[in-house]
Amino acid sequence: MARIGLGLAAVGRPGYINLGHDEDLPAGRAVEDLRVRTHELLEQAWQAGVRYFDAARSYGLAEKFLGEWITAQRRAELTIGSKWGYTYVADWRHDVDTHEVKDHSLDTFERQWPETLQALGGPPDFYLVHSLTTDSPALEDKRLLDRLRELAGSGVRVGLSTSGPRQAETLRKALSGSTPFSAVQATWNVLDPSAGPALAEAHDAGWFVVVKEAVANGRLTARAGETPFNEFAHQHGVAPDALAIGAAVAQPWADIVLSGATTAAQLSSNLAYRVDGPLSEFAQQPEEYWTERSALPWI
Repeated sequence: MARIGLGLAAVGRPGYINLGHDEDLPAGRAVEDLRVRTHELLEQAWQAGVRYFDAARSYGLAEKFLGEWITAQRRAELTIGSKWGYTYVADWRHDVDTHEVKDHSLDTFERQWPETLQALGGPPDFYLVHSLTTDSPALEDKRLLDRLRELAGSGVRVGLSTSGPRQAETLRKALSGSTPFSAVQATWNVLDPSAGPALAEAHDAGWFVVVKEAVANGRLTARAGETPFNEFAHQHGVAPDALAIGAAVAQPWADIVLSGATTAAQLSSNLAYRVDGPLSEFAQQPEEYWTERSALPWI
């Protein structure tokens, strides 16, 4: 499972946008219950051979839960990625209007980097600007970029994650400029494969490429009901999520494909992925995909 990673966005905090998320967590969603669930998933993934784990400052207590689970022996075999630039503000509630606040300033970096170090018990291998978009000032902020160059010089690979219908444009802007970036985490799935060519360019340039949201926040799982994609998966005798994960793994430029599983059964199904062609017939226009994603409720 060297090319599969485990992302902790859905288990590090009580609210998230995955379909059926409220049904997947223990009743009450107490901190201790999510700590136990996160550690169980990390252990399951570890035993299955997964060695890449992903968190972020805005994923509630995900970094802390991960840091508690890591031992010195494990750390030698693990690759850890995290992200900065969003602040978690939901105060461990799932029924608030605002869950995270975006700020890609140098001040936010200087505040969040020590928080990441403390939570993880040391530096991650990758530290990304979280959800960089074309309108973010980060790509022109000389002081910030110089600070990130300093971090990269210490051995931490810095990069960006992307979001929205203009992911490719954002990534190409970062690739063409004088930046310290050498890693990207982007949404790619059979519903929105539009970032694929730009991700291939990044890979060819020596960047480390991580795929997130391969199951489209549950829209490429059985939870989505009788969709054309799910009907196709059923006809081919494979779980929709396994087919979706396999489509991402099949991309030659993808170094890691993240599972965002919330339960042991989901993780097992994700890890049983099957590669079955490009599945390009299911692609939507990026604007349509991201409009639907933005409408998903935090539950």
